[in-house]
Amino acid sequence: MNELASLNFHLAQVNIAWMHGSFEDPIMAGLVSRVEEINRLAEESEGFVWRMHAAEVTHEALEPFNTDFPGFRRERLFYNMSVWKSVEDLRAYTFESAHAEMMNDRKQWVEHIEGASVALWWIPIHHRPTICESAERLRSVQKFGPTPYAFTLRQPFPPNFRGGL
Repeated sequence: MNELASLNFHLAQVNIAWMHGSFEDPIMAGLVSRVEEINRLAEESEGFVWRMHAAEVTHEALEPFNTDFPGFRRERLFYNMSVWKSVEDLRAYTFESAHAEMMNDRKQWVEHIEGASVALWWIPIHHRPTICESAERLRSVQKFGPTPYAFTLRQPFPPNFRGGL
């Protein structure tokens, strides 16, 4: 990545999943028991900047997902949004830490999602993305595939202010 660009931008990421049940359901106990550990691991990881906390993810705030994401049921939506310094930092956390173990076990807790479940995009370093913004980026990946506006870890794009903010 261009070093100058990395000084001006951070990487926002959102991922969603449809859980087999609500957080209170016994089937979700394995995931629920590790959420705090995995969040702490993210916060202590190289390149971590910020994450949205569960208290900020209200029913009303998730309304943008209601119409565009088939299968939406608030009580079964797993929603995660965070900001990282680089694609490499997010990739290391995702695939080279205990988080990878959780991903390997995800079928115990989450269903396959039709369409996009992950979106990444570049933001100015002091910007904090919103839930509405994250839904828009997921819609973009779903409709157009990875582009500079919204992309995936498998097909990242370099920081590009014209990609849209």
